[in-house]
Amino acid sequence: MTMTLLRRLLQWRFARFAVVGGGATLLQYLLLVLLVEGLHAAPVAASAAAFSLSALANYWLNYRFTFASRRRHRQTLPRFALVALLGLAINTASFAALLPLLPYLAAQVIATAVTLIANFTLHHYWIYRREA
Repeated sequence: MTMTLLRRLLQWRFARFAVVGGGATLLQYLLLVLLVEGLHAAPVAASAAAFSLSALANYWLNYRFTFASRRRHRQTLPRFALVALLGLAINTASFAALLPLLPYLAAQVIATAVTLIANFTLHHYWIYRREA
């Protein structure tokens, strides 16, 4: 595979990853607002819960749409769970650090941005990669 073709494949895959991630992020933010504003949950706990719930939709859409994985769920799901736990840790730590400085939604936007590249890299090269 030429470098140009590989670069285009990665760009297209990253675009799909961003669309799926955007949908999962929208779900996460809707859940966050519902938990904080509707149920008066503590913002850090609400952020962690919303991240965790949206991760399920994220897994399924990335498996099918973004990476069209042929690997079995027993191979991909444990890896995704580890990456999701890492993402949860990054999200929660970033959110908690930013919360005293910013409104909770602004803190969540920045916390979300902090994990994007690491998540894509782990998804592409470790979770869904095709066997050679």
